Amino acid sequence: MDDTTEDELLNGRVRLRQSARGYRAGMDAALLAAACDAPAGARVIEAGCGPGAALLQAAVRRAEASFVGVERDAQALGLAQANIALNGLDGRVAAVAGDVSQPFPRLQLAPFDAALANPPFFDDPDSLRAPAPARRAAWIADEGLAAWVGFLLKAVRERGTITLIHRADRLADILDLLAPKAGSVQILPVLPFADAPAKRVLVRAVKTGRAPLRLLPPLVLHARGETGHLTPVEAILRGEAAISWS
Repeated sequence: MDDTTEDELLNGRVRLRQSARGYRAGMDAALLAAACDAPAGARVIEAGCGPGAALLQAAVRRAEASFVGVERDAQALGLAQANIALNGLDGRVAAVAGDVSQPFPRLQLAPFDAALANPPFFDDPDSLRAPAPARRAAWIADEGLAAWVGFLLKAVRERGTITLIHRADRLADILDLLAPKAGSVQILPVLPFADAPAKRVLVRAVKTGRAPLRLLPPLVLHARGETGHLTPVEAILRGEAAISWS
């Protein structure tokens, strides 16, 4: 666990040890956790939990739900397990070894009520300048986005929810991959500025859901000419507000 830093999330409610050189937790993990709307008693799985940034924030936000993170990288998994203990969440949060490229039944876990994921943003290593080796797994999905969505669909029960954050330009692909088995899709565009195109989308779907697709008003992060985040975004980052799907 050498070469790590310890950082605070949710205004100090979560302590996170993470690699100093690898992928660092940021806005995407915070938004994914804020978008988790699991009710009391729900079981939630996160695919590719890394050191646990989104997993732990979601667990602290949803104190009456239980969580399991799945991670294939041994170092990241070790950090996630250490972070669960560091935050005193051993009783209802766990992190286990697993890979989205393998069938969900291999985990020997019952289907969950909800699934979360922040899949790597790129499928093709030739599509961008090669990231540092320590960050490669977080940026490049060797199995492709289809494997991630397929895993999430298998991981939840009928009427279970799937929530993910990804690049806005992959929205069509996400909808196509969800379409055969999930519906009741809601899309939240995330804009850097009110007059700029969305860079991210949060997508929530219900397995076997049939409600019409809903495009929600965007979440705008910054105001031109001002420093920091807009007040609603700051409230999300501090854990004082959540992303509502109702």
